[in-house]
Amino acid sequence: MIDRRSFLRVSALAGAAVVSGPVSAAFAAGPRPADWSALGRGLDGKLIRPGDASYDNARRVFNSAFDSARPAGVAYCTTTADVSECLAFARRYGVPVTSRSGGHSYAGWSTGSGLVIDVSPMSGVSYSGGHATVGAGARLVDVYAKLAAHGVSIPAGSCPTVGVAGLTLGGGIGVVSRQYGLTCDVLESLKVVTADGKTLTCSPSSHPDLYWASRGGGGGNFGVATSFTFRTHRTRSVTLFFLHWPWSKAAAVLKAWQAWAPSAPDALWSNCHLNHDPGLDVMVGGLYIGGKTACENLLQKLVDRVGSGPSTRYVAVSAYDHAMMVEAGCASMSVAQCHRPGTLPGQNASGKLVRDSFSAKSHFAYTPLSSAGIKALLAQVAAPGRHSVLLDALGGAVARVRPDATAFPHRKALFSVQYYAHFSAAATWARAAHAAMRPHFGDHAYVNYVDPDLKNWRQQYYGANAARLAQVKAAYDPGRLFRLPQGV
Repeated sequence: MIDRRSFLRVSALAGAAVVSGPVSAAFAAGPRPADWSALGRGLDGKLIRPGDASYDNARRVFNSAFDSARPAGVAYCTTTADVSECLAFARRYGVPVTSRSGGHSYAGWSTGSGLVIDVSPMSGVSYSGGHATVGAGARLVDVYAKLAAHGVSIPAGSCPTVGVAGLTLGGGIGVVSRQYGLTCDVLESLKVVTADGKTLTCSPSSHPDLYWASRGGGGGNFGVATSFTFRTHRTRSVTLFFLHWPWSKAAAVLKAWQAWAPSAPDALWSNCHLNHDPGLDVMVGGLYIGGKTACENLLQKLVDRVGSGPSTRYVAVSAYDHAMMVEAGCASMSVAQCHRPGTLPGQNASGKLVRDSFSAKSHFAYTPLSSAGIKALLAQVAAPGRHSVLLDALGGAVARVRPDATAFPHRKALFSVQYYAHFSAAATWARAAHAAMRPHFGDHAYVNYVDPDLKNWRQQYYGANAARLAQVKAAYDPGRLFRLPQGV
């Protein structure tokens, strides 16, 4: 005997089949209110629609610059069957569909006018025998915290409320990448619900092309990821460091850092922040997977290259999990507080983190900046406004993977570059800074810092891997149900 909810699922999937031939009347007319209500009744999770009490909270993503977006529905999916039913609904009625994990898309493509499939309820984290299985909706701060209880972790980023799905699917540059690789490098398998509603387990031996594409090909292109299995590493204490120099030393620091950071021992990861927020400042921060004395010796090599000591210096040993909280900007918070406040999945009633309004762009540096390039970059930072340029060191384990072994192509880059600006003038400054530095960095960009202004974005994000990604797209989503403005 089939229960009512299962009947609704079967009916929706069966009804979806009509769009494979001539366009149905339902597709042409779009869904009626009754059709949306039926979708909601058929989900184990919750469908939130305009007019519902929690709609305004549900529709908002991390960047408040996209608060004008008003999706027709936000489906909080608790199972792969929920995702399948949402995709069947989108196929049947021609509704634009967007998948959402953490809601951090720099272009606002975690939302849209149609149906948002939010996987936040699928946020479980389990560990066994060196492997972690993580739900696609898990926030990074929770992944770190739950794995820390087992004395393990995965290489990942620093933003605490980023969803693990978007991070992994775009590659996953992080704070221990030079030692352990990108997040996608330790991905052993994943589950994906494809456009036809099927749930596939993708690995080197099962759907290997989709597995390959899911390691750097970007989120939202091939299906809705629901679960990831990662290879973990054992954690140990690390040494955190933050060195500040006055702006008068910025050129010397940048020249020294770009020669020092990408070629340092794998255990040392660092960034260089050029800030105008609100005043001008240059900082080199990072962590070393090891003791303080060895870290101090490596830092001294940087100071010697700069030619003068920092104006302030912090170097201290830290537990691994605490170091991740420091990098997240949550050093004085609990894990519960290191969330956006709210009662919806992915939020926390104790959360203290606030949303931001910003614009950002990116480059990858394949060669060191010349003196002219350094001068040009510092001139952009010194322009009026609140903005920063964030340089993250690569090399190490990242560079030892072939550019075509995963969809992430930028294995030979020395460091990534992010232009990040706040508030109303953000887009103007970011565009100007990016354009000014293009002659020095060339055309290389990070898909996880997706940029709607890019013209030759396929080449910039994917390089020589773009053609294979297009083949995977044609195989798994021939009808292009998933239609990002910069979709593969």
